[in-house]
Amino acid sequence: MGPLHGVRVIEIASLAPGPFGCMILADLGADVVRVDRAGGGDGLDLRPAGPLARSRRSIALNLKDPAGIDVLLRLTDTADVLVEAFRPGVAERLGFGPQVCAGRNPRLIYARMTGWGQHGPLASTAGHDIDYIAVAGSLDPIGRAGERPVPPLNLVGDFGGGGMLLAVGVLAALLERERSGLGQVVDVAMVDGSALLASFLYGLRAAGGWRDERGTNLLDGGAPFYDTYRTADGRHMAVGALEPKFYAELLAGLGLDPAGLPAQYDRSGWPVLRAALTAAFGGRTQAEWAAVFDGSDACVAPVVSPADAPDHPHNAARGTFVDVGGLIQPAPAPRFSRTPAGPPAPPQAAGASTAEVMASLGFTDQQITRLRDQGAVS
Repeated sequence: MGPLHGVRVIEIASLAPGPFGCMILADLGADVVRVDRAGGGDGLDLRPAGPLARSRRSIALNLKDPAGIDVLLRLTDTADVLVEAFRPGVAERLGFGPQVCAGRNPRLIYARMTGWGQHGPLASTAGHDIDYIAVAGSLDPIGRAGERPVPPLNLVGDFGGGGMLLAVGVLAALLERERSGLGQVVDVAMVDGSALLASFLYGLRAAGGWRDERGTNLLDGGAPFYDTYRTADGRHMAVGALEPKFYAELLAGLGLDPAGLPAQYDRSGWPVLRAALTAAFGGRTQAEWAAVFDGSDACVAPVVSPADAPDHPHNAARGTFVDVGGLIQPAPAPRFSRTPAGPPAPPQAAGASTAEVMASLGFTDQQITRLRDQGAVS
């Protein structure tokens, strides 16, 4: 099921961006086999991550054992995609770099998921989401005026600029392969993807519509009509009334007379306007305000927690969240009219499909037992 039905992906187990990208591919119907580390205990067991490990089979290999590498290479012989997230050069040292794999399977898409990319002064150094978005210029604009930059969870680097970009790169390479018949290496770097996500901001800066002082712009909480407000019950409402017609509905819903307020885009009046909106929203509960703005074009919505999001009426109506093995989590997206994605499957234990996958490669039961005994597989 799904538009990627028939596509075979080999995923070398890693953390966050790689699994997220492969989750997207699996959600869309690809047959993803995750290569976990034989023996476990290395922090790479992705079962606790839940959704990021869903819908794939798992084979456990010792990639420091030539026999384990041989099994991996036999997997890549018939695969469409290999995804690895080691630092540059590690896969080559282990014996399954792009040249080795391409020599065996010229059609293979070899996707490399890293923070800094395959070259550059920082390529060989460690880092995390916060470091990549910092250097990309995507962290500095996020935060309140006069305060420190605020990490936006790890959504920008790991998932938007990393895993999502990985999925896009793999899909583009698969499409190109239909014309050329050849695979290629896809260099996915979170620093690149994080910069790419800020493309709109660079356009605003060039047009004079963005100040580099954080918290002073239309979309960073500087504008009082694009911000969040505390309600009487300690919750919050999100306001995105950028356009004048939506702003007019906002004021009407709040019961505020525009004649007594500064003009919407008069920056000098923004402190006064913010105080008025703060006082108004503070007078009722979140549920009361949600009812007031229900069905309006004021661009006002309740700020719901991850715990409450599955029960929001709109999400419930669309099936935006699903139950997978008892864990409520986001459903596959986007949606397809003719080749819909099937329901996600719960994560497998590391190595749960080792024997099954190896048998499909032609290994006998005796060979599998011998490799297990010597620690090459588990």
